[in-house]
Order: sequence, then structure tokens, then C-alpha cells
Amino acid sequence: MDKFFKLQENGTKVSTEIVAGLTTFFAMSYIIFVNPAMLSQTGIPWGGVFLATIIASVIGTLVMGLFANVPYAQAPGMGLNAFFTYTVVFALGFSWQQALAMVFLCGIINIIITVTKLRKSIIKSIPVSLQNAIGGGIGIFIAYIGVKNAGLLNFTSDPGTYQLLDSGTVIASSSAVPALVEFNNPTVLLAVIGLLLTIVLLVLNVRGAILLGIIGTTLIGIPMGIVDISTIGATTGVAQAFRDLGTTFGAAFGPQGLPSLFSDPAKIPLVLMTIFAFSLSDTFDTIGTFIGTGRRSGIFSAEDEKMMHSSSGFKSNMDRALFADAIATSIGAVFGTSNTTTYVESAAGISAGGRTGLTSVVTAILFLACIFLAPVAGIVPAAATAPALIVVGILMLASFKEIKWDVIEEAIPSFFAGIFMALCYSISYGIATGFIFYLVVKICKREFKDIHPILVVSTLLFILNFIILAKI
Repeated sequence: MDKFFKLQENGTKVSTEIVAGLTTFFAMSYIIFVNPAMLSQTGIPWGGVFLATIIASVIGTLVMGLFANVPYAQAPGMGLNAFFTYTVVFALGFSWQQALAMVFLCGIINIIITVTKLRKSIIKSIPVSLQNAIGGGIGIFIAYIGVKNAGLLNFTSDPGTYQLLDSGTVIASSSAVPALVEFNNPTVLLAVIGLLLTIVLLVLNVRGAILLGIIGTTLIGIPMGIVDISTIGATTGVAQAFRDLGTTFGAAFGPQGLPSLFSDPAKIPLVLMTIFAFSLSDTFDTIGTFIGTGRRSGIFSAEDEKMMHSSSGFKSNMDRALFADAIATSIGAVFGTSNTTTYVESAAGISAGGRTGLTSVVTAILFLACIFLAPVAGIVPAAATAPALIVVGILMLASFKEIKWDVIEEAIPSFFAGIFMALCYSISYGIATGFIFYLVVKICKREFKDIHPILVVSTLLFILNFIILAKI
């Protein structure tokens, strides 16, 4: 084991790696509750998503540990699952089977750009400020979804009404200003209690704070009459979950999936742009996690990063780790879940001393054991998972600190890429407007030559997408 994982070479030992694996697991295991709760809204069977979440996490994390030998864990990504549910399925009208097909294609694209020099061009084309804005914007988006799922907003008794005008004539009117609800609903009160509990645990640096918050909130919901434990036998058990997996497994390639994705020529640009948005978010989430945690800990050296940008193949640990991440996305889509990505919570295990793939192997084993939680996980209410969304969103806002908000030409595109994402309730729209205003700023500053051609092409595709949507 020492020889395979190079424990001595990396200055670690088996006991340290085991503790690190446990730490990473408890930091990110909330996903086994949150991901099924979110994706099942699209019509995907809950049990299928539950098992797909675990299987994708296990396989992706094992590949990361055994092939790349780095202490990172993978699971369906927060933000990417929100994009899958609320933008791709709800807003754009794709079926969940088509969305899974797009996730699979995203994984294939990421594999290609990982093993070729194309990744160098893509990575360098996106300004660092926009990368940070996208990461922080996804945090706001997730937190907003959490606030809504907690039932804290009232969209009916609001102080104003928006009117849509056409040549001065009102053609549509809607209540669009949210207001805070009255705290007389037991479910809302449980969500508030859960949020307070989770925040207290986080502030006290309790390991697995988010997972413990979900479990604690669910237990508190029992005496409040919100969680009915008598229904455990009736909820999705292990056997039912595997039956549901039979529905989700391979659905991306069924008649309602990949074959129907390109059947309508008018929607092909929209399909391509959606796949691009999936790939963009997935790629930069992963790269940001690797660089942000790996350089400080020494897992990825400066030479690793240099080689990642300048060579093809698997000549560095980061190359192999990126490949593992891309493989996991396609595998997850086959089983029935949204993009699988490297979790920033892996930093918790790294902080505990994890330095090799043994940390990842321990985390994967713990995820595998979670299959038997299916009968209990099914009773977890939205009021228990909503606080987790809010807290994860808060943690993701750290990306904003890297943006120079006092520099107007950087602040403008960053605002639209980040804040606008939540206001439009669409990750892809936030990215699109960020790109567009970045070009506007550069053109005004007469710095068009500084814009990477790939960014120009991407922006034009986004604009084309808006034109197509306007004509549909």
C-alpha cells in the first residue's frame, strides 16, 4: 500500500489518510440527500437518482484515487444540478432524458479537451475575473434556490407589480417582487431552525456540519409532525431504488434522450449552447478546486500547472485528475445524474493531512456504504435540505473576493456573470451576459486585440442563442 500510493514520498501514513478520507466524506456527504431532492423535481425517479449519485461518486472518486493518486473526491456538483433542473429542464423545456444526454456529451467533450492541447486555449480564453464571478454567481443562485425551497419567500403579497410594455401598451402584468413570509407555517419554522442549526455547527467547525444539519433538522421535524417516520417502510427502499435505477440507467441514450436531442434543427444551436454551458461550468469548477487547494498543499506543483497548460497526454498529476473528473461526468450521466465534479470540500480532507489517493479510496468506500440509507433518506423533507443549499451557496461566494470591484471595467462583466445569474434564474444567462459585457468593455477600451478568439466565438454563439429564443 505504501508503494502503490507513495505514502512515504508524500510525507503521510495510512492512519492519516483514513482520517482525511473520513473528513472529506462527512464534509460532502450531504449530496446524497440534496441531489435526489433536486433532480427528482424533473421527473427522474428519486431512487434512481439516489443510487446514481452514490455510484457516480464512488466510481469517480476511485478513479481519482487509483489513477491520479490525489486526495480528491467527486460527486454530482452543486450548481450544475441546479442548472440541470431549473434552467435546462424547467426554463428551456428539455426532458430529463435529453438533459442527461447533454451531460454525457459534456463529459466526452471534457475528456477530449483534457487529452489534447485544446484545453490550453479554452482555459486561457476566459479571464480570471469572469471565472471567479461565475463561481460566486452559482453560489448566489444555489442560495436563492435554498431560500425558495425553505418557503421563506412570498411572491403574492408583494409591494409592486412589473408591467411588460409594447409600444406603450401593457401586454402582460405579473407580481415579481418577493416578500418575506409570515412565520406561522411549521415547515417554514423547521427550515429556519435547520438553517440556524447548520450555521452554528459550521461556525463551531464541527466536521460534517452540513450533513449533521440535515439529519438534525429531520429529527426535529418528527415531533413537529412534518416528518412521518411511519412512512419509512413505504418510502423508497434499497430494492425500489434499484428498480428506479433500471429506469434512469441508459435513459440518456433512449428514444427520449440522445436520438431526440438533435431531431429539431431549429433547436440545435440551443442544444449546443447548453452543452457548452455545462462543460464551461464543470471545467472551471474543477480547475479552480485543483489550483486553489493543490498549490497551497503541494499536491499539485507549479510544474504540474505548467504542464497542464502546455502539453497533451497525462504528464502530470493534474492531467490525470482532470481526466478522472471528465470520466466521472459521463459515467454519472449513464446512471442518471447531472455532472459529476471534483468537490471543493476535498479541502477538508487535505487540511486533515490527506496527500494521496488513499484518502479518496476511503471516501469512496464510505459513499458505497450509503446505499443502505435509501429507506431513511426518503423521509428527509425539503425543509432539511434547503438550509444545506443556502450554506453551500454562502461558501461559494468566496470567489468574489478575487474580483477587483473598484475597477469598473472588471466590475461590469463580473456583475452580469455573477449577480445577474441569480436575477435571471439561469446560470447560462449569467455567463452569456458576462461574456457580452466583457466584449463591450474591451471594445470601448480599444483592447479588442486582447480578447481571445474562442471567447469572441462563444459570445457570438450566446447572442445567436438569444436571437433564436426570441424567434421561437
